[in-house]
Amino acid sequence: MDRIFLRELKTEAIIGIFDWERKVKQTISIDLEMPADIRRAAKTDRIEDTLNYKAVAKRVLAFVEASEFQLVETLAERIAEICLREFDLEWIKLTLNKPGAIRGSRDVGVMIERTRADLEP
Repeated sequence: MDRIFLRELKTEAIIGIFDWERKVKQTISIDLEMPADIRRAAKTDRIEDTLNYKAVAKRVLAFVEASEFQLVETLAERIAEICLREFDLEWIKLTLNKPGAIRGSRDVGVMIERTRADLEP
């Protein structure tokens, strides 16, 4: 199975449960892995025949930058839902990192895997 991935897609957002976190944007880093049969695109050399990772990145970045969730869990779920619905994916693997959130740790975050079947109607 072919996969398209984005690694360390970085932006800033309001995220966190503490008062100071509700006032200061923090760095968020996202990794995405998505299914894509690239054979047709490899033959035609046309972006229309594959998953447009630039379009995915732009949509995810716009959503994250406008968000103000308290939990990284919620943000990860919403990103997965957007990708599954808007880009007609069968599944997605997503890692969301919040660098520097815990003293003594490089970063903290969540890793999730979702399928289209996981979506609520």
